[in-house]
This record gives sequence, structure tokens and C-alpha cells, in this order.
Amino acid sequence: MITKKIIDNGIDFQAGEIILIDKPKGWTSFKVIRKLRAAINVKKVGHAGTLDPMATGLLIVCTGKKTKGISSFQDLPKVYEGIITLGKTSPSMDTETELTEEKSTAHLTEEMILREKEKLTGRILQIPPMYSALKVGGKPLYKLARQGKVIKREPREIEIYDFEILNIVLPEIQFRIKCSKGTYIRSIADSLGNELGCGGILSSLRRTAIGDYKVEDAFLPEEFIKTLESAHENAEFHNSLC
Repeated sequence: MITKKIIDNGIDFQAGEIILIDKPKGWTSFKVIRKLRAAINVKKVGHAGTLDPMATGLLIVCTGKKTKGISSFQDLPKVYEGIITLGKTSPSMDTETELTEEKSTAHLTEEMILREKEKLTGRILQIPPMYSALKVGGKPLYKLARQGKVIKREPREIEIYDFEILNIVLPEIQFRIKCSKGTYIRSIADSLGNELGCGGILSSLRRTAIGDYKVEDAFLPEEFIKTLESAHENAEFHNSLC
């Protein structure tokens, strides 16, 4: 495991390492993999769970033989923090696409919001959004959505272990959610908005934990690359003295 607390010269990316990365906003998960693959010069590099480009936070990256264990990380519960903006709707259920409708939130109360969010806690059925990386016929749904196509998706059972409202300053709600794999937080925002009768979109999202792994222990991609280069330079300097 390579974290901010643990990085040394004994690492072997080919044999297999696990790297905790804090994905920046605007980066695709694949861009992170591409950057790291070039830096460590190993072909087998993969991540344990996609984050949307607008989202930030924890990405578990596996290299070499450790890529065989990616599914074990994918099965772990995830923790997200973010902001839901009520009174707005968009095709992507977030800020990626233009707004399609805006409604007043003046009638909403904290009691109403807390009551409706309880309906989205526990085991629930969720239909994967069209703007998602889920593949149908080998093609990601978001590519079809950008072409104006809508494909029928079957509902899937997910579990919301905890849905905490951290702060309410309408039209924005700050939240923390702990959920099972396969959960789309954008769909939670959309569902909450629909339950409240005004619509809702996800306006920011950060993954703070996957199982026991925390984002505060993760490297930003460029930070990891610089740390790795520095470790190599120090090792070469030490070897030149021997």
C-alpha cells in the first residue's frame, strides 16, 4: 500500500502495489491511470471504481499482479460528501449538462427535507442514469446520452447505509452518504428533488473513503509522481556514494 504515510524505495509496481490517489476535479479516472502508467512504466494499472470528471476524491489504483484483486476493493462501501442543489434539473442530474427546469424552493422546510431523505435510506431500487459509465452492448451509456439516445435500464438494488444532512442553506444541501457499490449519487440528488416536488441536481461530489481507506492518506496524481521521482533521485544519490 502506497499512501502519503508510506512510500519507500522497496516498492515493486510490476509485482503489484496499491496506490491511494486523490483525483482532481476535471480529470477522468482514465487520465489518472494514464499518468501513473507512464510514471511507473508498468502496463497493468487499473482503478477500483470510476469517479466522474466533476467529482474529486479517493481512487484506489492497483498495479501489476495486484490488479487481480481490484474487485475486492470495488465491493467495499463508499463514503461521499457533496452538495445537492434543489429547484433545478438537468439531463445528467448534475452540472455537466445545461439546466432544463428551475423551480422555487421557498416552500421547503428542514423537516420536509429530513423526512424525504429517509425514504432514500436502506435498501432501495435505483435505475442507472443515462449519463454514466455503465456499458450497454460494449458502449458507455454517457456516449449514447450525448447522441440524444435513451436506452432502457433495469433497476438495481443498492443500499444506502447512512444519509446525513450536514447543512441546509437553500437551495443547497450539504450531505454525507455511505453506500454500497453501484450507487449513483446523482440519482440520489434527482430522487430527493423529485420527492420534494422541485427537482434537484448534484452540484459537487467528493469520495472521502472506500472501506477503511481514507482520502486524507491519498496523493494528488502530480504529487505522487514528484514524490516518486524524488525517491528515485535519493536512491541513485545514495548508490553513488556506496
